[in-house]
Amino acid sequence: MNQPMKLFGTDGVRGVANTEPMTAETALKLGRAAAHVFKRDDKRRHRIVIGKDTRLSGYMLENALVAGICSMGVDALLLGPLPTPAVAFITRSLRADAGVMLSASHNPYMDNGIKFFSNDGFKLADEIERQMEAFIASGELDEIRPTAAEVGKAWRIDDALGRYIEFIKNSFPKGMTLDGYKIMLDVANGAAYKVAPRIFSELGADVTVYSDKPNGMNINDHCGALYPEVVRKGVIDHRANVGISLDGDGDRCIMADDDATVVDGDHVLAIAALDLKEKGLLANNAIAATVMSNLGLFQAMNEAGIEVHRSKVGDRYVLSTMLEHGLNLGGEQSGHVIFSDYTTTGDGLITALQILRIMRETGRKLSDLRRVVRKYPQVLVNVTVRDKPPIESLDGVQQVVAEVERALGAHGRVFLRYSGTEYVARVMVEGREEREVKVHAERIADAVRAALA
Repeated sequence: MNQPMKLFGTDGVRGVANTEPMTAETALKLGRAAAHVFKRDDKRRHRIVIGKDTRLSGYMLENALVAGICSMGVDALLLGPLPTPAVAFITRSLRADAGVMLSASHNPYMDNGIKFFSNDGFKLADEIERQMEAFIASGELDEIRPTAAEVGKAWRIDDALGRYIEFIKNSFPKGMTLDGYKIMLDVANGAAYKVAPRIFSELGADVTVYSDKPNGMNINDHCGALYPEVVRKGVIDHRANVGISLDGDGDRCIMADDDATVVDGDHVLAIAALDLKEKGLLANNAIAATVMSNLGLFQAMNEAGIEVHRSKVGDRYVLSTMLEHGLNLGGEQSGHVIFSDYTTTGDGLITALQILRIMRETGRKLSDLRRVVRKYPQVLVNVTVRDKPPIESLDGVQQVVAEVERALGAHGRVFLRYSGTEYVARVMVEGREEREVKVHAERIADAVRAALA
């Protein structure tokens, strides 16, 4: 049970669809393993919720998962295309034993992923993922074959979309509306393409929607949270109050203010933290942020007397840090923000509504609110690699990093890590001068390429 994980990364299992581990065969095995792990007793029917985004490969993997789950005597409840946080919510709402989301988040359409939630709506602990892997690797489940009436069945949850819409709207103050707000909304041709426009429209906003016609192959295709320029242009063209960009599975949100300036997760954390602190609602007067967050966020929080607990990159690690320190706010620069007073995972729609609430309550524009964070120039360079040896073992790379750190001194930093979901090394350099930061980042990236590319 203590063997290293081979299937699960930092956010479930992910890869190119129809190649290992993202094959129908492996999905079936994962369905069987999940059903076995979450089938806690034999005195009742057990149920696992399955949602997906809009990728073409979702049909293949969904059916394989259903077959695996039902073959172990557990029922499968199908939600269809809905955001990742909707799966977490509906798992809790229906009191299901577990939830599964088929999505590769912000990745291109040819990728896909499988991530699991426990019955409380939280992502699985590492030990449970290891247990599932061990069952698959050992073949221990091969002989478990319920028959006759003990085989599971599958059906669709017809009111899933409506349940989630009401849940999200309930995170917005009762009686408050978005009347008079003009919103540019990019749903990335992804999982939120139905629910997001309805939520903002039903709250009274004038909504212009982009990228809401998924065809299975256009998810995240030059749209969504990785391409905020879409809504930035919309804000300018339509003189809008705000732009909102979601990613393919709807759990992250990047915004554009009324000046068409990007407002990322660091800005959101600072704005929300100050609002909660002013109301006396910021748990333990602290937030969680990752090591990738901009130094400007840490300075803003320090000036406000708010402590910042740093976590590894990944919303699951942010949540772990929040639980460890009793926090109700945490997130990532990439737009994953967790408001745990409302939900158990990052939700791009809740994130957007919380910022809109603050705008409405204070009467301030987003361009004014975002200025609480004075950002340091930060450059991120991605280097494709063939394997991932320990970074500390790369002597040539470490030497260059040390030289850059000496050059930056106390007014900058270097962060080098591997992606948890792709064969990519991420080089991040931060400092006072953008031109200098770019030179340093490319120098480290060149060293990584020489060692690994």
